[in-house]
Amino acid sequence: MPIPNRTPDTTADRTPSPRADVCIVGAGVAGGLVAAQLATAGFDVVVLDAGPRFDRSDDLARMETGLRPVHSLGDVWEMGGARDRYTTAGEVTYPLNDLRVKGVGGTTLAWGGYSPRFHEKDFEMQSRYGLASDWPISYDDLEPYYVRAEEELGVAGNDDNPFVERSAPFQMPAFPPSHTDTLFRDACEELGIAFHSLPKAICSEPYDGRSPCLGYSTCTPVCPSGAKYTGFVHIRKAEKAGARVIDRATVRRLEHGADGKTLEAAVYATPDGSQYRQEARSFVLAAGGVETARLLLLSASDAHPDGLANSSGAVGQNFMDHLYVNSLATLTEPLQQEPIGYVTSQSQEFYDHDDPTPGSVMLTFGNIQPVKPIEVALRGGDAVLREDLDDTIMGNRWGDELLDSLQSRVNSTPGKLAIYGAVEMLPDPDNRITLDRSTTDAFGDPVPNVRLSPDAHARATGEFATEKQREILGALPVPTADISSSNTFGLGAHHMGTARMGDDPEASVVNAELRAHDVDNLFVASSAAFTTGGAANPTLTIAALSLKAADALERELRQG
Repeated sequence: MPIPNRTPDTTADRTPSPRADVCIVGAGVAGGLVAAQLATAGFDVVVLDAGPRFDRSDDLARMETGLRPVHSLGDVWEMGGARDRYTTAGEVTYPLNDLRVKGVGGTTLAWGGYSPRFHEKDFEMQSRYGLASDWPISYDDLEPYYVRAEEELGVAGNDDNPFVERSAPFQMPAFPPSHTDTLFRDACEELGIAFHSLPKAICSEPYDGRSPCLGYSTCTPVCPSGAKYTGFVHIRKAEKAGARVIDRATVRRLEHGADGKTLEAAVYATPDGSQYRQEARSFVLAAGGVETARLLLLSASDAHPDGLANSSGAVGQNFMDHLYVNSLATLTEPLQQEPIGYVTSQSQEFYDHDDPTPGSVMLTFGNIQPVKPIEVALRGGDAVLREDLDDTIMGNRWGDELLDSLQSRVNSTPGKLAIYGAVEMLPDPDNRITLDRSTTDAFGDPVPNVRLSPDAHARATGEFATEKQREILGALPVPTADISSSNTFGLGAHHMGTARMGDDPEASVVNAELRAHDVDNLFVASSAAFTTGGAANPTLTIAALSLKAADALERELRQG
């Protein structure tokens, strides 16, 4: 079932609306939340997104495409090509397009649904450790917004994490532990390491019109059932409340008035080659950690020669991601369990720390199956123990013969258990997003250049994480033939820090309300605003900050 070859719609009305109350750039989780709140409050909202409005009836075909090893996530979600060009520098050749999606719904169309909160220490790195900078807000300031974000996204979880203070329960119970979870739990208990559930923005029961998880096991790259939250949920709510969403509208620059302090319009291009100006009273940048910085730099003017809202020089600087280190145990016997497609358990035992280094680590526990790529290719891309089930439809095995075949395979394949470690990276001005003027995109604009080099803090933290992973794997209550660890860092594709929050306009881009210091009617709802990155997946914090920005903007709009 290939994805239908749908010709881009060049006939849709992509002309601008009359001057709106709010223009939002980006239709992902951040843009969707802000749009839904403000449209529901009665304001005129226009959302511009560079990508298409995907036909959700194609999700099963996208899933099948994603399962085949010849295809990448870019093939599933139409990423790549002239629109999405970028370059890299620094120590890491950064795979920017591997895990981002441009389109209505944003990168949450392809995320795994992990929804942990940041910790108190993440907001106080300078005060506690003399590292990085403190946020202009505390965990307590953001905690009510975390509660709201969990309600809006629909997060399943249990209140069993001893390291995070909560004021309200989750909306749904956590997914039950798997067989392999019990193995990891026993190992952690032996070592005195806390073991607890991982909150997921995936429905464990019906919620907000969404189906409970049906077990497709393909959260990344696509959830065909709709159980997983995506930004499309709130875009749909925004449109129902009257917001207008324009897809395939690539914003090329933001234009301000004569005073340089007030934005007037977002200039955007459409598939038919037209260029338009969407005027608004206020603007919200919700385009992610890379494109938000790029758009501010592209919007340089006489009043803002180094880029819009960049008198501090901080736009694009302090780019952060989460580094990942992984360790793997090969067992001497089969697990006799098929993976469910996503992690359900974690440990934040090593997140909070007394000394500056090593920094924060978040461990998650998973199980995989030792399937060779050629086997995957030959059976059509199914990466779990299901290929023999095809015989019930296409093969010539039936009854006892089919059952014996299935049991033989399951009972003879050695199991594998993996621990994944998300590692804290500190903000560094040399890790940054800049404009590469030697390379242009489909519209002739300079592309983003991503410069990233892991620092000594991240490396030391990664080594610490690997030691702890190997200790846990060594304590498993099942025979282990081998324990191995990755020799290189992986990346979380969590783009953070390029338009950071702060009280000092000379060292930051936006204030505690997410308003730009230099531009009165510009807000940034994005991981770009993160001051530090912690070790927790960023989406829930993006959502919480977006709701905070929406509150500030709503108050301002009501005041006229």
